[in-house]
Amino acid sequence: MEPTTRLDARFSAGGAAPTPWPEAREQLERAETYWLTTVRADGRPHVTTLLAVWQDDALHFCTGAEEQKARNLESNPNCALTTGASSLHEGLDLVVEGVAERVTDPGTLKRLADAWEAKYTGEWHFDLGDGVFVNTAGGEALVFAVRPAKVLGFRKGDYAQTRWRF
Repeated sequence: MEPTTRLDARFSAGGAAPTPWPEAREQLERAETYWLTTVRADGRPHVTTLLAVWQDDALHFCTGAEEQKARNLESNPNCALTTGASSLHEGLDLVVEGVAERVTDPGTLKRLADAWEAKYTGEWHFDLGDGVFVNTAGGEALVFAVRPAKVLGFRKGDYAQTRWRF
């Protein structure tokens, strides 16, 4: 799915061009770590780092059912995933906003487990349980998909802020 693309001139250098969506999508695929932002029941934010894979036009991540992020998503599935470089003058930072939805289909979970293993070169292996991942220690992890509603891109160097709407 191709989003609508718009450069926000308020936060961009003169003459800057919007970042093409294929470039942003490629970075979402390649990134190794991401920051997940959720909202606690009392309204306070919760931010944590995690691993994710881009597949089927969505970012996928997993978490234990007892973890804070899972509890937050149970009451409010709106979230943001962020990735990028922490340098000032180069790189592309991305913020994906969307709704986290549980993935329980066995075929999809199998493809995602294979994608995790391929992307993270075998460091992360998951077997399948009943609608969950099972890690090597036997712990279960819920799997979520976040299809972007909006993505913000902050390209550094020539400073361009791009917004993609889906």
